[in-house]
Amino acid sequence: MNSSPELSLQVNDLTVTFPEKDGCLSVLENISFSLQKNAFVCLIGPSGSGKSTLLRTLAGLIPYQSGRIEFPDIQGRQAKTGLVFQKPNLMPWRNLTQNIALPLELNGTPQPEIDQKTKEMIDLTGLHGFEESWPHELSGGMAQRVAIARSLVQDPDILLLDEPFGSLDELTRERMSEELLRIWNEERKTILMVTHSIPEAVYLSDRVLVLSSSPAGIVLDLPIELPRPRDSQLRYSPEFARAAALLHEHLKF
Repeated sequence: MNSSPELSLQVNDLTVTFPEKDGCLSVLENISFSLQKNAFVCLIGPSGSGKSTLLRTLAGLIPYQSGRIEFPDIQGRQAKTGLVFQKPNLMPWRNLTQNIALPLELNGTPQPEIDQKTKEMIDLTGLHGFEESWPHELSGGMAQRVAIARSLVQDPDILLLDEPFGSLDELTRERMSEELLRIWNEERKTILMVTHSIPEAVYLSDRVLVLSSSPAGIVLDLPIELPRPRDSQLRYSPEFARAAALLHEHLKF
């Protein structure tokens, strides 16, 4: 008899409201889902449906009014989440290496460990040769690699990505999707990523969660049964087209 899949995250009946002049605005309402360990899951929904709010709530940046957020595979310590925003938000006075090292410095990590982990992240994200570059010298794609490396250097239990490629042109976005899959294949982190792109969600994910309009609930939890490893040719397969069409249909509300 097979054991149940190990879970990294369990969310039960999560409700988030924001205070307003005349009462409260309900943003997320009774959200429930789970993430298997090492899974890559994308989150899509209409603009303003609460996707970013959900990620920030999971990261502990926004309080929630009711429900539960649990990290079942974490025992005896607080779960660590890494959050990558649409804009890389790099410190302009710190070079590439220093930007990646910042979370470790803030945690009081010994310098030899900082040097080792930072180098590992630079190698992982393909930034070797740019260690001394300043943020203004980096392309948009490279700056997002630095932001991803800065989150991964903390060895998070779950990596939360909030539309990380939304400001990039289409070709750079596709290349970054390929890079993100390569990094995920090497690190095997549990990832929850917000995107507005249906093809991007299908290409990257094991599952896609679709949110309704606000107050948001999950209206579809779609397994993506495409083989891994994936290459760009999958984007033109009938299976890919069927999954994209189903997601598109559920976004018509």
